[in-house]
Amino acid sequence: MDTPLTALAGALRLQAAGIYLGWGSFTVQLGNLIVILAMIALFVAALFLPFPGGRDKR
Repeated sequence: MDTPLTALAGALRLQAAGIYLGWGSFTVQLGNLIVILAMIALFVAALFLPFPGGRDKR
């Protein structure tokens, strides 16, 4: 009996090679690059977006 995780792993072909991007001696997998860029975007958004109710209106 296959567990849902085993069935999902078989459907996704986890042994397949990923897409790698390289620039000089720097190499990163495409999936990791997308996660890194999303984290940077969230960090920048957190710096500039105001907290709800954070500032008093005087």
